[in-house]
Amino acid sequence: MTASGGVSERVFRSARHTTFYLAAGPEAGTPMIFVHGWPELSISWRHQLPVFAGLGLRAIAPDMRGYGRSTIYNRHEDYALEHTVADMIELLDSLGAEKAIWVGHDWGSPVVWAIAQAHPDRCHGIASLCVPYSPRGFRPENSLEYADRTLYPEDKFPNAQWDYQFYYRESFAEAQAEFEDDVRATVKTLFRRGNPAGKGKPVGTSMTRANKGWFGSAGAAGLGLPRDASVLTQEDEDRYTAALTAGGFFGPGSWYMNAEANSAFADRNQANWRLKIPVLFLHGAYDYVCETMDSRLAEPMRENCVNLTEQMVASGHWMAQEKPRDVSAALAKWLSAQLPDLWPTS
Repeated sequence: MTASGGVSERVFRSARHTTFYLAAGPEAGTPMIFVHGWPELSISWRHQLPVFAGLGLRAIAPDMRGYGRSTIYNRHEDYALEHTVADMIELLDSLGAEKAIWVGHDWGSPVVWAIAQAHPDRCHGIASLCVPYSPRGFRPENSLEYADRTLYPEDKFPNAQWDYQFYYRESFAEAQAEFEDDVRATVKTLFRRGNPAGKGKPVGTSMTRANKGWFGSAGAAGLGLPRDASVLTQEDEDRYTAALTAGGFFGPGSWYMNAEANSAFADRNQANWRLKIPVLFLHGAYDYVCETMDSRLAEPMRENCVNLTEQMVASGHWMAQEKPRDVSAALAKWLSAQLPDLWPTS
């Protein structure tokens, strides 16, 4: 099936998993696989796919497990990174390619970092938006030592801005119900541009357990926020709402329930913790949950990436959707500088 802008809809099925994905560009082109995070879809890369297809690359964006038209599982443990990495390697195999350029955002970033650890031979390079590399695996405990304790004093904010991840562990059913109570209102509340005025102030996710949820007693519907047109069109809002209504938030939330398994997976790949391939990291200037501009959160990445390029984007967390031109330009500049042999000759 063909979607808009030369982007087609595809499905890859294996004995263990089904992956729906969007594809654009020449089938013989180098794969550039865009991996979304919570609670997004393949369409979160809608701006980047035609750009890199137009440059001669095979631009691919899957719905990750638990989302959209890919397989949705009913156990928390089915959302451990080890399984998702296997999904992506199967997808790459189905494209008939040995290696890909991997681009991740939010939970998609731990996926591509884990691919680099577990399968460095399948990577031309890695790009991550917002979430820096954590060699020991993506779990909040591994981030706490790098928290900005001037902003989040330990006696008041023991889990810093990652308190919401502990809320999932303690109150998963309540968190799921909160998001599902009014999915459209949830989408409109979550997908918002970055706010420069929030800099230097504790972010709401640092108080999730105290507030007994993301949105407080009013819920997302009670907040009554309009759609932020700088991030989503009405069509985008409708597509996110339909997919998250049909699939629910159990799968998306379950990604947060595998901290021990994810750390164990990283431990098994400890020989590859030091990444030698080209790496691009894009800092979100107004992303206060993944705050990497003032805190020490990016230190492990800088210590363990031999060939690291960093750039700041003046956006919030939903960088690829809020500032699509900036993101595409940064990716293209990095590719031309670090991986010029992958560009088509004509």
